[in-house]
Amino acid sequence: MEAVCPKRLLAQDLTSTPEQEPYKSKFGDWYERSTVRAAPRRMVLKDEQGLFFSPDFIPIMKHPLIQEQSETVQRHIMVQQLYRYLDFTAKLEHVVVNRVAMSIANGYLDFNLPRQMVFDAYKIYCDEAYHALFSADLLMQVEDITGIRAVTQQLQPFFIRRLHELQHQYSESNLQELMEIFFVIISETLISGFLSDIPTAKDVKPSIRAVVRDHAIDEGKHHVYFADLLRRVWPQLDKRYKKEVAKQLPNLIYAFLTPDIDSIRKELTSYDMPRDHVEQVIAETYTKEIVSSHIANSISSLTRYLRELGILDDPEVQDRFFEAGLLTSNDLVLG
Repeated sequence: MEAVCPKRLLAQDLTSTPEQEPYKSKFGDWYERSTVRAAPRRMVLKDEQGLFFSPDFIPIMKHPLIQEQSETVQRHIMVQQLYRYLDFTAKLEHVVVNRVAMSIANGYLDFNLPRQMVFDAYKIYCDEAYHALFSADLLMQVEDITGIRAVTQQLQPFFIRRLHELQHQYSESNLQELMEIFFVIISETLISGFLSDIPTAKDVKPSIRAVVRDHAIDEGKHHVYFADLLRRVWPQLDKRYKKEVAKQLPNLIYAFLTPDIDSIRKELTSYDMPRDHVEQVIAETYTKEIVSSHIANSISSLTRYLRELGILDDPEVQDRFFEAGLLTSNDLVLG
């Protein structure tokens, strides 16, 4: 796995480094408390009570055409949603987040970062690798117990495809790599909110809730780390790049939070549903308004960080966020 390495170009363009706040590490108890060090392997037992995923967190389950399906199909939908979540997690951590963590740990990003913060990236790298491992482990366990194979695991997740599309808009490798760095900052400051739901879903099997809870414990610390990274990196970023990165932030947010429609379509098609029914379920469940509203409601903490740094003060950047449904007219006035 290659590291992200915009060092050559950024080193020529960095503005003078502003004075920084002291770094307060959240990883002082990492050797005793991190999941990879302290938590047991989570095992799904055949006689364990509960569902594989809560229908409350599966939007298509509320659609009449899905509700009229057999109990077998509805059970498969819950299992496949679990697979989609686990595969998303494994690929996010392994393919994207750890490239950036490795770059920070090895000093490949030519930003002035505290020594302890650089060292903590090694711990994040270990955490994320283990999150990928226990996600793949749980997926295989459930396949073996249920006999239900993951339908869409071989598909490249939407967020990877969309991130690559955004990167390939630029011929300059530095901007391509900055897209990845800021995508990781976005994902790591948003993912902890999502992880708070499943551990409290009493209808889900305890072993599955335990895996998600393990993940959430680690990601809470990662959220703080990457929010701090954003505050330190942004002032050091050359003004030539600030504008372009800021304008792409709504696209990066949507890349991370947009439902994977291709995966859902392939899954529903596997149940021998008529094609027009599949398209109706998708069209009526994931309208533009519903998706943009969900995304806007999921980014409050990130928006606050962007405001603190003055990123949303630029009228053109504000317009991009407004057009994406991530700011309201009141936000524009207040910004």
